[in-house]
Amino acid sequence: MSGEALSSRDAPGRWLSIIGIGEDGRSGLTPAAAAALDAARVVYAGRRHIALAGPLAAETRPWPSPIHEAYPDILARRGEPTCILATGDPFHYGIGAEIARLVPPAEIRAFPQPSAFSLACARLGWPLAECGLVTLHGRALARIVPHLQPGARLLVLSWDGTTPAALAALLAERGFGASEILVLEAMGGPRERIRGARAEAFDLADIDPLNTVAIAVAGAGRALPLAPGLDDALFENDGQLTKAEIRVLTLAALRPHPGLHLWDIGAGAGSIAIEWMLRHPSLRATAIEERPERVERIRRNAEHLGVPDLTVVTGTAPDALTDLPRPDAVFIGGGVSEPGVLPAALSALKPGGRCVANAVTLEGEAALLAAFAVQGGSLRRFSVDRASPVGGLHGWRPAMPVTQWAWTKP
Repeated sequence: MSGEALSSRDAPGRWLSIIGIGEDGRSGLTPAAAAALDAARVVYAGRRHIALAGPLAAETRPWPSPIHEAYPDILARRGEPTCILATGDPFHYGIGAEIARLVPPAEIRAFPQPSAFSLACARLGWPLAECGLVTLHGRALARIVPHLQPGARLLVLSWDGTTPAALAALLAERGFGASEILVLEAMGGPRERIRGARAEAFDLADIDPLNTVAIAVAGAGRALPLAPGLDDALFENDGQLTKAEIRVLTLAALRPHPGLHLWDIGAGAGSIAIEWMLRHPSLRATAIEERPERVERIRRNAEHLGVPDLTVVTGTAPDALTDLPRPDAVFIGGGVSEPGVLPAALSALKPGGRCVANAVTLEGEAALLAAFAVQGGSLRRFSVDRASPVGGLHGWRPAMPVTQWAWTKP
């Protein structure tokens, strides 16, 4: 398709209009957006958006809960003038990207307005390109944790009016109580207001549910390092933990890229899956662990370290792998010598996917040597010595050596 055809918003066949609307309502729409709204036979939107856009001649259909139940109805209208109303920029943490997975872009006309992030930067004089952008709308509060870095400026989409106070409590609990929190409410409309408080003394009340939080992170709090190899002490564990030095080498061997899905088999404390997800917001992971107490420990670690979306499965490989979505990468940190585990993992792995397996026992090493002999790949052995007290002096104490096999599926 030519670039000209893609760029023509008024080309025939563009039956679906996705229109961003602000708190200033219909008066803030461009003439083209207003014309598309008026031409629609049906408008799908939240009740607040319907009120902002009124009066409307079209039939209005408020979003159901869950919202995706409306998608078949929208698709059934293909070819008829139809409109979706959304807040601000529908393609920035909005419904636009979700709809574009169902409707080809060549059938969509989009009319975005400034996002809440852009409006917040315009109010505060912050450079948007230098801010961390986070959404907590319908998402766990712990997602903010990796972004809590001294000196960072964060813009956060709230779930409702309780989010700012919850963020303030989290910041104070993690040692960032000196951070300045600015709450920007109902930006762009007659109810707009901006209020601020330090996290440790946050006392703002009656916060509008439609709010964005700006945070200037300050204080010597417990920030997660940006490099892999988190301190072992950050992981609650019972000794079943891939230690920091080996974890760095393992993550490097796994070669994470945006959008990939990892299986962490025999996850122990979940350290590999957690650090994998910390490398990029789009990375996903499933931790498979047979012991229930470790499963709960993995969940606590994931919450504490800012990746609450980690999927944790209780079960024993290979049986527990049967119904899981196929992975782009596999790490086997426990049970590699158990019958069927390695073959099942390699079979499930997508073409071009990466498998990395570590072993410290002779039986595990024998399984990796056999895999290397048949499949190829690379085989390495790591040994780490740590200084520890010897009487009143210090000496080197070696950890158990780790054999690592890494392989890319053709």
